[in-house]
Amino acid sequence: MITELQSKLEHLKAYRKDRLLIAEYILENKNDLDELISICLSAEDKNNHKACWVLEFVSYKKLNWLQPYLDFLCKNLKDLTDESAMRPIAKIIQLLVFSHFKKTKNNIFLSEENLQDIIETSFDWLINDTKVATKAYSIRTLYVLGNQYDWIHPELQIILSKDYANHSAAYKAVAREVLKKIK
Repeated sequence: MITELQSKLEHLKAYRKDRLLIAEYILENKNDLDELISICLSAEDKNNHKACWVLEFVSYKKLNWLQPYLDFLCKNLKDLTDESAMRPIAKIIQLLVFSHFKKTKNNIFLSEENLQDIIETSFDWLINDTKVATKAYSIRTLYVLGNQYDWIHPELQIILSKDYANHSAAYKAVAREVLKKIK
């Protein structure tokens, strides 16, 4: 039997207003968050990329709702293969890492294992043949993590310098921004 969320995802188009509508549905029906996250990380579900689009919008409003799912989310990052799923998840990971290192009372807590999974996946997305948006989010995520792990900035610097000439203007802009901060 198909659930209401599955039906909504089945009919979802990529239009921003449509993605926002389903995100609002989740925000009003928090119990469906379990299913949404499960679909996001299920590569065999044909709508997993659509679930990721929705989760990104939910994350903008209620990032702290992801706290109980962080182990599951971080452990399964490397299994994502659909470019349309990777981009919103890379953005969510960036939001989580930025929140983790903020000194506010409502920030996210990422365990050492979560952080290691994020580092590994972010480097994988950066060096493999993924689209520029996923790479850009990974670069920014790794930059922030490099402020805590002293080995990341030198590695990131090498990759960005080596790959710089072979990428788009968008990639080059993010790479320049981060390389300037590293130096």
